[in-house]
Parts: sequence; structure tokens; C-alpha cells
Amino acid sequence: MIRSSVQSVRERLAGYSWLSDLPAMLCWAVLVGACGALATIAFHEGMRLVQYLATGRSGSIVGVTRELPWYGRLLFPLLGGVAAGALLWASKQLKGSTNSDYMEAVAIGDGRLSLRQGMLRSLSSLSTVASGGSIGREGAMVHMAALSASAIGRFTRFSTARLRLLVACGAAAGVASAYGAPIAGALFVAEIVLGTMSMQSLGPLLVAAASANIVMRMSGHYQTTYAMPDIPPVSGLEVLPFLALGVVAGLGAPLFLKFLDFSRRQFQRTQLPLPLSLGLGGGLLGLLLIIVPEVAGNGYSVVYALLHASWTWYAVVAILVLKVLATALTVGSGAVGGVFTPALFVGGGLGILFGMVMSFFWPGMNTGLYMYVLVGMGSFLGAATSAPLMAILMIFEMTLSYQVVLPLMLACVIAHFVSRAVAEVAMYDVTVVRERDAWFRYQLRRTVIQDLVRPADTVVATTAPVRDALQMFLEYPVKYLYVVDEKNVYQGVIAQQDLTSLLLSQGDVQSKLAGEVLRLDFVKTLYPDMGLDQAQEYFVHFQGERLPVVSRDEAPRLLGVVYKSAVLEKYSALKKSLDTSGEAMLDFHSSRRLR
Repeated sequence: MIRSSVQSVRERLAGYSWLSDLPAMLCWAVLVGACGALATIAFHEGMRLVQYLATGRSGSIVGVTRELPWYGRLLFPLLGGVAAGALLWASKQLKGSTNSDYMEAVAIGDGRLSLRQGMLRSLSSLSTVASGGSIGREGAMVHMAALSASAIGRFTRFSTARLRLLVACGAAAGVASAYGAPIAGALFVAEIVLGTMSMQSLGPLLVAAASANIVMRMSGHYQTTYAMPDIPPVSGLEVLPFLALGVVAGLGAPLFLKFLDFSRRQFQRTQLPLPLSLGLGGGLLGLLLIIVPEVAGNGYSVVYALLHASWTWYAVVAILVLKVLATALTVGSGAVGGVFTPALFVGGGLGILFGMVMSFFWPGMNTGLYMYVLVGMGSFLGAATSAPLMAILMIFEMTLSYQVVLPLMLACVIAHFVSRAVAEVAMYDVTVVRERDAWFRYQLRRTVIQDLVRPADTVVATTAPVRDALQMFLEYPVKYLYVVDEKNVYQGVIAQQDLTSLLLSQGDVQSKLAGEVLRLDFVKTLYPDMGLDQAQEYFVHFQGERLPVVSRDEAPRLLGVVYKSAVLEKYSALKKSLDTSGEAMLDFHSSRRLR
């Protein structure tokens, strides 16, 4: 009875086409934004519950870890890793046609997310994060928000395009809720996941992110992450060091991501089952936590300390190295989560070290070290995600300080271009895949067919008798002969099927001239400056093996022919060079996700 009633409601909603029109999508975005905020709140409460059940206390991950005895610091992440691995293993046993990752569902999928897989993956991330795993909690929050959006869209039977947009709105709501940054949340999805800034998609994303932020405020869960409202402006020549900081961040971000990939490969070489692999990662992390409990969690408390406390350079170096190592152990073991927040930590650490160096060489500098921390965070994040605009707005919304924007803009842009020049790696695989696809299309457009032109052997003059054409058909296994005048101006083709029909219907056809039996526009012509992609499109709709190439003059001269096999060979060579381009070879379906 209940199932039939639900089915009836679904069918009725599917019948109202206006419910999926763009104006209505703004209303759906409000609902999805609220659900995304509630999912974030639920994840926070789940973390506290796991902490309390396991340790008898809850709160800051670093604070809880610091209060544990040495064996508790070792066992808590170890057992948490085993539990996370078991949950992740269970999610992989569920086979289905839906996606398990929201980025895939939006970028290349149909927007359908597996509810059971999504919940198991989120619980796995919850186990890792709550037990002190050095990984971002935002990944699971974003995935849960996207999961709720997918469930709503599937229930109302949205079209694929609308369902993908709705899932993207859920992701934007998740980022906005996790960081208290609605504008950056919307731009995160638009810039990284969708790859477009059109208002038709950005509008609903902004509405969903704003709705999520409102719910977070109303529920009392909103707070400015790193509130720095009274920062003095950076002026004059003191802006120049931030240009160099952008270069440092641009060089450091690819190294950080490569190190994480290296850690993944080392764990994969062990071929351990997921529970043992994540347990091993948690155990090794526990050994670090015995000595330095501050490297637990996503690094929020340490970044806060970098902004508001005095540090020595060797203390910063130590915590930075250990934090990178802790993140590599957690991520490498296969834990589900994000490296978004750890990237902010690493950027902040590099920023304060750079600021200390500048203070040594420029003693009269008035810029505080906290400014280098903030700019380092933003520029490193922009370089790692290949989304500098999102990073700029993220730091602005997390600090509520406009004074940081000017140096942040310069550093983020420089860091982005330096990182792309150094290595083709990014935090999210979808970014690399999209960039590789864009590069491939660019190469197709700029590669012209002039180098593929070969001499045309099957050419007859307009004044040649048809019997010469018949003889040429006997000598060459072709379907068409190209006809030119005395000045080599292309006139058209003689089709073998036409001559066969004429021979059967007219006995004196051999006495005719080639110019009398040619066909003018029967075969499309190519031009030497035509791109490879356009030439390939011509061949897709052409049954033959070759096409004539003519000049672009008013009287086009026959320059030769291009064979379909040559075009395909060139296309394959470009594709192969792309696929084997070192660090660009990132598998979209690898174990690295957002996480």
C-alpha cells in the first residue's frame, strides 16, 4: 500500500515538467542546500558520538588525542582504521549501475549516486576522521550532501541534465556548510566539477550554498573559520614578497600531491586487504601521535595557532614535516576523505616559514606573519586544486578580511601557473582529465592536414575520353577519379557506379569526354589549412578511403589527397602522446576521490 502510494506520487511529480524548469531549479536548490547543511551537522554529531563512545570524551580532535594515554593514541587510530577499512570493503562489494563518487556522477555520469555505497563510504570516513586520521572531513560532508540531492532528484524523476545539476547543488551546499564559505562553495563546484561559470548552472549553485549557510547560522553551527577582521592593508613594495610566495606555493603543491600518490603506491604494493591496509596506516599514524598529538585531524587547531601564536622556525618545520607524513600515511592507506584542509595546513606552514625568511632579510617590514600564513594557505590551495578563483574567495570568506585579497590574488594566480608549468597534477582527477581533454582538442584544432597530403594518382583531365577513365578504374581499386582542367583546377569526380550505369544503358559512352560525366559536389573537398578534427568529421560521414585536397583560391587547384588511415594514425599518435605524458597519466577511476 505504502509502496504503491509512493510510486503514484513519483509518477505524478514526473508528469509536471515545469518542476524541472530552470526557475523551479532554484526552489529545489533551496531544499538541497538545507539538506546539505543538515548532513554536515549530522556528520559533526557523528564524530562526537564516536569519540565519546571510544574515549569517554569529545571535542577537538587534537584536544581529545592529547588527553589520551600513549597506548590510546596508538590504538584509537589503529582500530579506527580497521573499522574504516571494513566499511570501505563492504561498500566495494555492492555492485550497481550508479556512481559511488559525486564528481564522477556530475562530470561524466548521470547524477545517480548509490545510497548504500555512499552511506558506507561516509561511515568509513567518519571512523577515520573521528579516530584522528590526518585527512579532511569535508569530503564525507560534501558526499553526503550530494547524496541527499541525488536521492531527491531520483525520487522526482528528473532528467539526467537536471539531476546532475541538482547533485552539483548538493556538493556546493556541502562545501559551504563545511567551511562557512557559500560563495567559494558554489565556485568550487562550478570551477572544478562542472568546469563552467555560466549563470544557468552557477545560479542554482549559489542559491544552494546560500541556503546551506543560512541553515548553519540558524542552527548555531556557523562560525568564521579563521576570523581576522582587523588586518591592516598591505601596501607599497611589501606586496612584492607575496609574488615570490606564489612561486613557492606553485612549486610545493605538485610535490605535496606527488608525495601522496607515492604513499598510495607503496601501500598498494603491500596488497593488504582494506581493513589491514587502513589499520596499518592508522597504526603508523598512532606512533606519530604518541610523540606529536598535534598532527591528528585536519590541522585546523595548528593553523589557528600559526595565526595567533608565536612560533620558532624549527617548531614550524617539525610540525609541517610530521603533518605531511601523517597525511600521507592516512591518505596512502586508502582512507576515504579529503586533502583540501590538509592542503590549507601545508600552505599555511610554508607561508609562515617564508614570512620568517622575509623578516630576516627585510627587518623593517610591517607585514605580520599571519598575512603570510593566510596567503600561503590560499596560494597553495589554488595551485593544488587548479582553482585559484575559488581559493581567493575561500580565504576571504574564512577570514572576513578584505585586506588579504590583494596579495592573495597575486600569489594565487602565480602559484596556479607555476604549478601547471611544473607538473600536470591536481588534487582532483576530474580537473586533470578536463585539462587533458582541452589540450587534446586544442592539438586537434591546431594540427592541420597539410602534412598529410599525398599525390593524387587517379586524376583525369576534362578533355580525356571516358575510356581513359575506365582504364584507370581497372588499374586502381578506387571508387572515384578526380577531374581537373588544363590548369589543374578541380572540377569534380567521376564515380565508378556512374560509369557502370552508363555502360549498361548507353553503348557509346566510351566516346564521351570525362568532363561530360563528372559530378560536381558528389565528394566533399578538404583544404590544406583545415584542422584534424574537422577533417575527421568529414571522414565520419564519408564511405571512401580518401578525400581530395584543394586550394582556397577562387579557382581551387587540386593539391592531392588525404587518406582516412593517415588521419586516424595522426589522431592516434596525438592520443598516445597524451596518454603517456608522464604525470598526466592519472586514472579517473583510481582510488583518489573527493573525498
